[in-house]
Amino acid sequence: MTGPAPVTGAEFAALMAPLGPFSDRIAVGCSGGPDSLALTRLAGDWARARGVSLLALVVEHGLRAESAAEASALAQALTGVGIAVRVLPLGLPAGSGLQDRARRARRAALLAACLEAGAPHLLLGHHADDQAETVLFRALRGSGGQGLAGMASLTVAAEALILRPLLAIPKARLAASLEGWPLAPVQDPSNADPRFARARLRASGEIAAAALAADGFACRRGRLATRIAERLAASIRLLPEGCAAIATDRLGQDRVARQLMAGLIRAIGGREHAPAEAAVAALLARGSGSLGGTLWRGGWLVREGGEGPDPRFRLAVPPGLVAGSLGPDASAVRGRARHLPAVGLASLPALRRAADGMLVLAPHLAYPESEMAVSFPPVFAPPGGPVTECHLMG
Repeated sequence: MTGPAPVTGAEFAALMAPLGPFSDRIAVGCSGGPDSLALTRLAGDWARARGVSLLALVVEHGLRAESAAEASALAQALTGVGIAVRVLPLGLPAGSGLQDRARRARRAALLAACLEAGAPHLLLGHHADDQAETVLFRALRGSGGQGLAGMASLTVAAEALILRPLLAIPKARLAASLEGWPLAPVQDPSNADPRFARARLRASGEIAAAALAADGFACRRGRLATRIAERLAASIRLLPEGCAAIATDRLGQDRVARQLMAGLIRAIGGREHAPAEAAVAALLARGSGSLGGTLWRGGWLVREGGEGPDPRFRLAVPPGLVAGSLGPDASAVRGRARHLPAVGLASLPALRRAADGMLVLAPHLAYPESEMAVSFPPVFAPPGGPVTECHLMG
């Protein structure tokens, strides 16, 4: 009786194709476990065939005494097979919510390393068994249709695109893909620790049944994403200054409108997550108001407030300057922004002198002059991803 078939190079290339186009450098998260190690091997072969540089990122959580030595050994082994590698130490303290804190810190470290290395694509080794596990875990926590669609094969982050090309591949096939490779996988004992909810789910034998439901929800998510994009084009004018002009009569109040408005509020408010659907529905019914760090008034949706740094924009900060919002200086430059609502002007990003707080640059308004503003272009990159990301509400 033959075992599971390994993933071939041609099969992996087909899985990668819809996720491109790709730059000349990509990164892969490699924990040393069989899943991420198989992805690293497949990605290495794929990259070499295309003249792409691959960087393996090894996160060392610092939660076990032997983890630093394991990360160092993995880095040496990867280097030995011709794969560039960087170890990312986290040094997480013990305490409650450990796995969730580790997940967040790991994601942040991986994305920061991608940005530093100039790798706009980050590959992660989540597979079909992980997808089923995620669906079941979210179902037990009461998630709705969006959450039950599971992980997306492509997720947008400010630092890089997160790609999961193996979501349709069973775990057993990834293990088979390591046959003949000199690197042996390392198992993290926490994956089987019954203190953690996901480990208990794995031991329950119920995970595989969740995979069928995940496929159905994923198809529905794809159809909804298309409708959201169409409604966005018909009813919303999203400005690079981080505000939106809304044609209320074309937006509507149906489910597509609620999802779209939730995405707008998340992006313009600079939040990671969208507000609850009931709150969005109530806002649409009123036709104006505040929600999720935004203000909707007179057909405009803008970031509410305007004090402190703006998490929505990436902006290079030269030495001696600090980034923040235009705030109280908005009135002095109002003549440069007649196309914007006054209520949203104060939230625009600005650079000031660190020594005395004097306004030096408001790049969106070409202040004090356009040549200087062009040298420091702000990039609108909301923490939760673009408006049309179809994971807006549960």
